[in-house]
Amino acid sequence: MPNSYKVKIISPETKNKLMIEFHQEGVYERKANIHGTCVKLFTNNEQFKEMWEENFNPMPEDIRPHARIFCMGDGGKLNVLYEPLSKTVILKNCDYYGWLKSIALALVADFFEDFFSEHRRYSIHGSFIDYGNGGLGIIGPSGSGKTTLTYGLLLDKKCSFLTDDWFFVRLGKTNIPTYSAERNSYIRNDLAKAWPRFADKLTGIKLDNKDRAIVDVRRFFGSDRVKQESNLQTIVLLTRERSQVGLLVEQFPRTQSSVASRQLNKGKPPMKKLSAKEALEFMIKNDFCNPHQLVRSKKKLEMRKEFFQELFSRVPVYLLNTIETPKQSLERLKRLVEN
Repeated sequence: MPNSYKVKIISPETKNKLMIEFHQEGVYERKANIHGTCVKLFTNNEQFKEMWEENFNPMPEDIRPHARIFCMGDGGKLNVLYEPLSKTVILKNCDYYGWLKSIALALVADFFEDFFSEHRRYSIHGSFIDYGNGGLGIIGPSGSGKTTLTYGLLLDKKCSFLTDDWFFVRLGKTNIPTYSAERNSYIRNDLAKAWPRFADKLTGIKLDNKDRAIVDVRRFFGSDRVKQESNLQTIVLLTRERSQVGLLVEQFPRTQSSVASRQLNKGKPPMKKLSAKEALEFMIKNDFCNPHQLVRSKKKLEMRKEFFQELFSRVPVYLLNTIETPKQSLERLKRLVEN
């Protein structure tokens, strides 16, 4: 994944000036329905326009946008400008669709935070699997194995797909309804390295310049295994504490890797249950496992802390260290879901 970006807050006057310039260039315009929020895209990139149409559900043209995103240029250093009052993002020199779609979801998250009602909606940067009696949310920093484990679980036909990147929740009185954010998934082409059974599904897909593609999840799993909503019942936080691996390599020969694994399990279990306080501390330490936060203010920080504190107090939360092989980590998740 490309390096992260910084967000620059701009004034309404600056935003208006830039919008006039972009409209003069001529742009594609498309509206997306992201959990009932209308996000309008303006872009001069035809491929981004096509991927946006495949990625999100469309919004009727007579619905006025709640948020807008301008994506202009196709190279150079990415520049992210945000005008919070009108919920308008301007992306300059964006050559990676992943930034565009994630920032669109971050726009919706910011909208929900600023305009919430008694039917509170919150966003979580994570994946979600429905397993019949409820759902499992998987949250982790970049590189911790979230996508790999999500698709590993989906090899089991008892599990259904809701999202592999972002979902929304509502804190109901007796349950936690969970909603998908995207119609289709934006995935890496190397998924079959971990799970060869997906190789045939990935054959012939059209890749972008980052070796990623929007894939039809219904073709992957079948329409009956693609859900739009579920109920959150369990959360797993992912970490990858590589420092322990280096220590084990020094302490144990390669021929005794099983002994090393047992020693690791004895010293620090690969998977353990967390208290609400421990889970919240993990999220704060890892920037809520979400690099796509358009506004990082004291007020926003307190709102996010309050939400996750309540969430973690209502559902069991586990921490999984994914330094094992994907198959070993997957077996731990499967046992958790089956129980």
